[in-house]
Amino acid sequence: MSSQAILCVDDEQIVLWNLRDQITRNFGDRFVYEVAESADEAWEVIEDLAEDGVKIIAIVSDWLMPGTKGDEFLIQVHDRFPNVVTVMLTGQADREAIERTYQFANLHAYIAKPWDETTLMDTIRSGLEKLNS
Repeated sequence: MSSQAILCVDDEQIVLWNLRDQITRNFGDRFVYEVAESADEAWEVIEDLAEDGVKIIAIVSDWLMPGTKGDEFLIQVHDRFPNVVTVMLTGQADREAIERTYQFANLHAYIAKPWDETTLMDTIRSGLEKLNS
C-alpha cells in the first residue's frame, strides 16, 4: 500500500466514481485513492488514513456541497496541511469563492465541470511536481 493518497470530495457519487476511475487509470498504483461525499466525511477519511500512516498529498473538491462549502473546506485543509495540492472542480462556485480559495488555501487550480480528463490529470501532475520540487 502506498503511503500517499489523493482524495476526491463531491456530493454526487457518479462524479466521485468517475474521478477515482480517471485518476486510477492515469496514476496506477502510485497512490491510495479515496472519496468522500462531504467535507465532514473527508475529515474522517483524512484521520483514518493518518492512523494508517498514509499522507494526503492532493485533494480534488467540489464547491457546492451540503454543510461546509468547498472553499471553506480547502481553507481548513490548508491551515492544517499547507503542502497538500488543492484543486477545485465545480460548476457552481462564484468568482468570490474561487478567489478566496486561491488566496487563503493556496489553491493550485480551478477547473469547471464538466471537466476534460487530460486537463484534470495534467493539473494534478503539475501540482504534484510543484509539491516535489
